[in-house]
Amino acid sequence: MVLHSEILGGLAGSPVLCPAQALTTWQKKRLRDYWRALSQSVNPGRPRISRELRRLIGRMWEANPTWGSPKIVAELAMLGIDVAKSTVEKYRPKRVGPASPTWRTFLDQHVRDLVSIDFFIVPTATFRVLFVFIVLAHDRRRIVHFNVTEHPTARWTAQQIAETFPFDTSPSYLIRDGDGIYGERVTRRIESLGIDEVITAPASPWQNAYVERVIGSIRRELFDHVIVLNERHLTRLMSSYLDYYPWRTHQSLDRGAPDGRPVRVAEPCNVVEFPAVRGLHHVYLPKAA
Repeated sequence: MVLHSEILGGLAGSPVLCPAQALTTWQKKRLRDYWRALSQSVNPGRPRISRELRRLIGRMWEANPTWGSPKIVAELAMLGIDVAKSTVEKYRPKRVGPASPTWRTFLDQHVRDLVSIDFFIVPTATFRVLFVFIVLAHDRRRIVHFNVTEHPTARWTAQQIAETFPFDTSPSYLIRDGDGIYGERVTRRIESLGIDEVITAPASPWQNAYVERVIGSIRRELFDHVIVLNERHLTRLMSSYLDYYPWRTHQSLDRGAPDGRPVRVAEPCNVVEFPAVRGLHHVYLPKAA
């Protein structure tokens, strides 16, 4: 027991017997309330960095997987931004596995040496299913080859690849998915042409995004507006669309065309339209003098 006269609010001048445990509990509460009030002051501890700076640090980590925190601190200093090394490390994104360049970095570095292949299906008026095989060059989004079949096989596909790259025109890399239709025969043919095969992960169409986007464009701009009768009809439609395709502008090419369509200045009254793809699309050119 501890003798105390005022701590627990006893009567003035009247001594109160207080248990030692109650006194220590009261003291802990006083300390807790004191530090809580102190921590809730206007400027507690180190000031937080802005959301924009946190995002910038995160982008630097993502875009430069081989950099360490000192490199990012130095790069920020070159921009007049003074950040502690511990702060940069705090906002480092969690990464699974060793640091390596991103898939987008690989595509950007090898865009001139990359092609993609893929199949897409087209149903006919009589409910037959036809397969369209396309080969896309990444540098200018050019469709360099296509063919149509009702029964795609590994042997047929290997022959299409050989026809696409005669002599010494083979690219460095070829991207495809893991569809079982390709098989060992296709792999051997690709290797025989001196091409490195890059197989995308299962259920990851974004890893072959260029050819997937082209297929989407073909569907929206052609097959959503026609009824395919048979294999011969499908081949004619594809040929007609691919005659127009080199003139088609692309946002990814800075609104240019795959074949480098030049800008031709003309007055609105002197513009002539030429139908393409049997009138589904048009090409606009200045009227000849």
